[in-house]
Amino acid sequence: MHRQRPPRSRRRRAVVLAAVGALLAGGLGAAPAATAAEPNLIANPGFEDGLSGWTVNSGNATDGATLSPTGDAYSGAGAVVVTNRKTTGSGPAQDLAGKVQAGKTYTVTARVKYENPASPATKQFFVTMHYGGSTYTNLGTGTVPRGQWGLLQGTFTIPAGQAVTTPRVFVETPWTADPAAAPALHLMDFKVDDVTLREFTPSTTIEVLGKNPGEGNPLISHKFGADGNAFVHDGRVYVYMTNDTQVYNPGPDGTSPTNTYGGINTITVISSDDLVNWTDHGEIPVAGPNGLAKYATQSWAPAVESRVVDGKEQFFLYFANNGAATGVVVGDSPLGPWRDERGSLLITSQTPGASDGRNWLFDPGVFIDDDGQGYLYFGGGGNDGSNSYENTNHPKSTRVVKLGADMISTDGAAETIDAPLMFEAGHVFKRDGKYYYSYSSNFGFGGPIDPNGPPTGAIAYLVADNPMGPWTPDKYAGVIFKNPGNYFGAGGNNHQSVFELNGEHYFTYHAQTLNRRITGGATQGFRSPHIAKLEFNADGTIKEVVGTFDGVEQIRHLDPYRVVEAETIAWQQGLATKRLNAPNDVPQLALHDVDNGDWTSLSSADFGSGTTGVSARVKPLTAGTSVQLRLDDRTGPVVATIPVDGPVGEWTEVGTELDGVAGVHDVYFTFVGPEGRDLLEVDSWQFAKPSLKVEGDADTRCAGPNVKLTVRVTNNESAPVDFVVETPYGTKSFDDVEPGKTRFHPFTTRQSAVAAGTAEVTAKAVVDGHEVSTALSVPYDARTCR
Repeated sequence: MHRQRPPRSRRRRAVVLAAVGALLAGGLGAAPAATAAEPNLIANPGFEDGLSGWTVNSGNATDGATLSPTGDAYSGAGAVVVTNRKTTGSGPAQDLAGKVQAGKTYTVTARVKYENPASPATKQFFVTMHYGGSTYTNLGTGTVPRGQWGLLQGTFTIPAGQAVTTPRVFVETPWTADPAAAPALHLMDFKVDDVTLREFTPSTTIEVLGKNPGEGNPLISHKFGADGNAFVHDGRVYVYMTNDTQVYNPGPDGTSPTNTYGGINTITVISSDDLVNWTDHGEIPVAGPNGLAKYATQSWAPAVESRVVDGKEQFFLYFANNGAATGVVVGDSPLGPWRDERGSLLITSQTPGASDGRNWLFDPGVFIDDDGQGYLYFGGGGNDGSNSYENTNHPKSTRVVKLGADMISTDGAAETIDAPLMFEAGHVFKRDGKYYYSYSSNFGFGGPIDPNGPPTGAIAYLVADNPMGPWTPDKYAGVIFKNPGNYFGAGGNNHQSVFELNGEHYFTYHAQTLNRRITGGATQGFRSPHIAKLEFNADGTIKEVVGTFDGVEQIRHLDPYRVVEAETIAWQQGLATKRLNAPNDVPQLALHDVDNGDWTSLSSADFGSGTTGVSARVKPLTAGTSVQLRLDDRTGPVVATIPVDGPVGEWTEVGTELDGVAGVHDVYFTFVGPEGRDLLEVDSWQFAKPSLKVEGDADTRCAGPNVKLTVRVTNNESAPVDFVVETPYGTKSFDDVEPGKTRFHPFTTRQSAVAAGTAEVTAKAVVDGHEVSTALSVPYDARTCR
């Protein structure tokens, strides 16, 4: 008889509990999103219908027991008690014929309790599958304390060649040849409740706390992103990344196979105007059969620039089609929509000067000089297999080429870049009239490494007076950033960009920090975006960057009085995002896979003199859901609760009043609802501005044969207020009405009679740095003049 124990579980919900079909009721945890939506294959799992669907296991002639309903249940009103057992395998069993399939993976859980005082203080139990004959497999296990409900759990895959015509599942104690010799040890009575068996559905939702509150790195913790290229537009930085999440495929133990990059054909985009709260804009479908550039197979290491072409600003997204070529798509904004204007790859081995037959043609870096001329930097690799000093330290594998005015063509031949220990990730920026070319050094091509050059796997740089260089070894200026393994305990490749925002320079890089936190230390090549301040010495050389979890300081407070997309996140746990519209439209995303206890947050929201309420646009998926609001600490006191009371399955607005929330705070939203259910989707948040303390009144009187309407407005604020008064008989503006002052205006109606009506007054003021607007409807009486 073959029996096996399930693999040890790991520590997070998507890892530990993704191996479990349903988790503890009663507040001990939430069911994993990976499996919660799958149906339970067990009939009458909680014995609420008595013993319906259950029998005593009868694997052989000696098995035997009595099953009886009991009200001593783990949850609900019913459970089963097993007495008079003849063998260790004599437990409650259920037929699964036609419900399970060979080759598929399943999760199993059950609740067990035993109370015999003569039995051991703890006892191991199994959930076991009998496929027929002598084929048994232990599916799940747990060690149960006497007198308490314990959890059995496990994940298993039915072998592809296994016959499943007569499968049944049952609960048992460990097999022994002569259990009757010690019945208190082997044949104790026990109770069973809440049995689940579900097909395992992979999920990429990351359930661990991947970014601690207060940390700035990694920039996002709900997905991966590598090779981040930063592009600044209208005071906002957009980071375009290789979508490592596309090939992240955690199995039942929560660990994904190693990232090979081969299946990545989309580009991930995030953005921020404060460098701490990052908005997820989803993915751009670049390559592959569903992409814009169907002639390309992959899209890695993007780079973006904009330029006015034919009188209209256009945005150009360059991407690597694996190592073989570089392509470009064009957009109408930093977020698209994107289109393929060229119809073919931009850089190939046929591009003049691009290829020596060994070098890769990937990792584009784009730069536009002050005169409007564009340049593309690309290439990498270049190992000729000679193990020589020259090839190792000077592979001459990267290039620079001028771009045409349309930004989707090249102008002239590419020129070689000879950067010491060159490998990949060429990128150029300009500062104080100097051009900085940064790149990732190689890990050694077999020859001795020049000690005067950069270390392996680091970001090094050259400085020149022209975007075309010439980029030669004498221009080498030093190292910007050592390999991330020096700082985070996980090395790998290295990729960077530099951007300027509000007069300061910043440096982006990637590291496997989130990957390590998911697995508890191991990495499989899944990278996350990071940021650091970039500082310079007096001579223009760059101060070396140190990798940290701190990131950079938030450069501005978040305005909570605008509509804040829910996928704007400082820190979170357990959430994912989904696109609400077509793949290549300007993206609209929402939070989804929201379970009980999941949370998200906004950093440094400035409420000024105080907010009066908070609202959210949500789609309820489960009744009984709410959102708790906390300030400054995710475990702090709840200051408000938003009831999610709209119709299930329909988008709706929900909200609640707030009082006493003023000044600058981190804001935490925690989702509460039934365990094991997807609770809701969230599109946006918005806090209500306080109303201005203003007053208005109006009257009508006769001025000869016509009616005159007079409207008065009063400023009761401590700051000047602007008023706009709109009536059917004209509009009047009052600017900078001082505190405590009243202004008025008579409107001549040129009518002998007017009906009762209202004057619409809009008041605006800047209070504590926020523009506050209040609308008033001021009534006036009917009047007839003779």
